[in-house]
Amino acid sequence: MARIATTVVGSYPQPDWLVDKAKFASNAVPRVRRREIWRLPEPLLDEAQDDAVRLAVRDMERAGIDLVTDGEQRRESYFNQFANALDGLDLERPGVAIARTGKPTPVPRVIGPIRRARPVLAREMTFLRGITDRPIKVTLPGPFTLAQLAEDEHYRDEERLAMAYAAAVNEELRGLEPLVDALQLDEPYMQARPDRARAYAVAAIDRALAGVTKLTCVHMCFGYAFTVKDKPSGYSFLPELDRCAARQVSIEAAQPGLDLSALAALPSKTIVLGVLDLADPAAETAATVAGRLRAALAHLPADRLVAAPDCGMKYLPRALAFAKLRALAEGARLV
Repeated sequence: MARIATTVVGSYPQPDWLVDKAKFASNAVPRVRRREIWRLPEPLLDEAQDDAVRLAVRDMERAGIDLVTDGEQRRESYFNQFANALDGLDLERPGVAIARTGKPTPVPRVIGPIRRARPVLAREMTFLRGITDRPIKVTLPGPFTLAQLAEDEHYRDEERLAMAYAAAVNEELRGLEPLVDALQLDEPYMQARPDRARAYAVAAIDRALAGVTKLTCVHMCFGYAFTVKDKPSGYSFLPELDRCAARQVSIEAAQPGLDLSALAALPSKTIVLGVLDLADPAAETAATVAGRLRAALAHLPADRLVAAPDCGMKYLPRALAFAKLRALAEGARLV
């Protein structure tokens, strides 16, 4: 049987000396920039973020993770770095949208054509490539989620807005492709708004991935364990992703207790399966991880299974995140 590979979804805890985590309490996943969360002034921030990346990557390496990220150490959220780096936005006067929690939240306000005028993550991925010998992955917010979290005063049509975002994401991905081994789109709002997703999400994902030949993945979740305590045991939008261009689909399964028979709906995809419950304040044992993976193997072969945390690990204590990743790698080796 093929060995089960391991990866992370994206984020890893940022050091307390780098960010003020109390400032996330009012807005855990900011959609606009929040400079105030960083503890260091601008002249020192880049170097501090570089050092945080080194620490995060070293933890992933020591834990035994195969495909690593930079832990998103330079980001305030998975979303807002890229979302606010595009042309066509009024960054001084954000808009408002309703988040999946039902609460109004500040979001980018679109006042002109969405365009990627310059590279956003090239410097970061060049740095990551230079500090690890492991394969590396970059993550970007996907076009459907970007469109759901914007106030649109230009296109005035959700699908047109999503396709404009898809073109910008595609330019960024194609610029990053020579630097990385895998490219991931984060699309949590497909689960939150499945009816809208059925109308155009797959087309937007395919536009975003057009021409990309390296390994591609779409991640979909129910939200961070930090903010969502009670999760459904099934996805409202999942079989539809079998026809998207991404080769992998990343889903959470541990915390929600996902009915793994749902994996049969994705026969053409490799599944990046969440087997670490990030709401559990204790680290899993390797045996627990192995058991969760064996349960998945009843529904798909090992060469179509990758082990991962449920979601980003940003809000965990660093020691707990490391212990969970070590259990992930050890559990995958037991299977």
